[in-house]
Amino acid sequence: MKYTSIKEAMSKGKGKVAVRGWIHRERGSNKIKFIVLRDSSQVIQIVFPRDKFEKQWDEIDKLQVEASIIVEGSIKKDKRAPTGYEISASKVEVVGKSDKFPINKDLNEELLGDRRHLWIRSRKMAAIMKIRSTVMQSFRDYFREKGFWEFQGPILILGGAEEGPTLFEVKYFDRKMYLAQTWQLYAEAAMYGLEKIYGIGPTFRAEKSKTSRHLTEFWMAEMEVAWCDLSELIDYAEEMTKYIIKKVLEKHKEELEILERDVKKLIPSTKKKFPRITYDEALKILDKGGMKIKWGKDLRTVEEEKLMEGYDTPVFVTHYPREVMAFYKPKDPKNPRTALCFDMLGPEGNGELIGGSQRDIDIKEMEKALKAKGENLKDYKYYLEISKYGAIPHAGYGLGPERLIKWICGLDNVKDTIGFPRTMTRYYP
Repeated sequence: MKYTSIKEAMSKGKGKVAVRGWIHRERGSNKIKFIVLRDSSQVIQIVFPRDKFEKQWDEIDKLQVEASIIVEGSIKKDKRAPTGYEISASKVEVVGKSDKFPINKDLNEELLGDRRHLWIRSRKMAAIMKIRSTVMQSFRDYFREKGFWEFQGPILILGGAEEGPTLFEVKYFDRKMYLAQTWQLYAEAAMYGLEKIYGIGPTFRAEKSKTSRHLTEFWMAEMEVAWCDLSELIDYAEEMTKYIIKKVLEKHKEELEILERDVKKLIPSTKKKFPRITYDEALKILDKGGMKIKWGKDLRTVEEEKLMEGYDTPVFVTHYPREVMAFYKPKDPKNPRTALCFDMLGPEGNGELIGGSQRDIDIKEMEKALKAKGENLKDYKYYLEISKYGAIPHAGYGLGPERLIKWICGLDNVKDTIGFPRTMTRYYP
């Protein structure tokens, strides 16, 4: 028979089917065996009566969780079955036996991390990885529809774009180089040829942080666009976020149910306009809420969470203090103490999801900012040179897909949004 996925077999509803996969659950007696079979599409209950499988009974009876099998039989509706359908088996082939599977409901987060290569098979992780795939593709689709070109930058770089201490050093033949913190600096060079570009790639930051929102290796989905100011950039960020959420809600009802996600909490973000407030306004809101923040300090996680208590959609916070921003974020001509930049903060305690800004084209100002941060100007010679030849207003942002996925899926920790997370203490498997 032709094999189908379990989901396709369920769509057929009745008649003979052939499916294959891994044992998700098993139970039974000396007369009958019930197996819940899993493949990447769904799970289904399969019944093995002993009187039909007397010659194979010893083999069937010893099957354990995660053994792989091929099954032929007849499918029918059954309300008592886990997913409403059941296959009465007529033929079975054991492909790969399984030892006692070393994962159970009693394992803590650390032990599940040690067994990540096996835990990634779970329905929960499979659901998250499917949503992750759609988030990544939706990012690409959105910008393709807007006329952007995909561009890839280098992973090995001479200098950083964020803070120097968070760079991972790499031995590059007889000199030092670093793993990229962002695609941005090289993207700005390419923008002068392509005007509208986006990219998705791995990002590395040696941040000594153990929060539920930080990884040392993650992915960045970034864009850079010519002739763009801060207001237009924020429009892109809001429209893109809505686009991605709508795609996930459209394609992943089953996965969100597996994750027990309350999708009603996502609906406002598909319909409402995201509020836009300045850093100064944010400090006033926090002050009313009992948190006095000295002007000039960046907002920490606790302050972002407090600020977001009154919102059910993301919020754009703009015009942060120039002194605490990266060197490429320009001063606001109307208020030189602030930068033309934004962070998009997520609801439900999810903090910064997107960071972006207009780009500085004043070479002297950038050199001054780089020197203040102790950077070697020679490492940025190529970048500074970009603005010598026909500099134009332009802007861009970076989306942290893992943080967006954490929010969409209603997860507690960003580590669950990526196949094999890397943190200060997690480097295996």
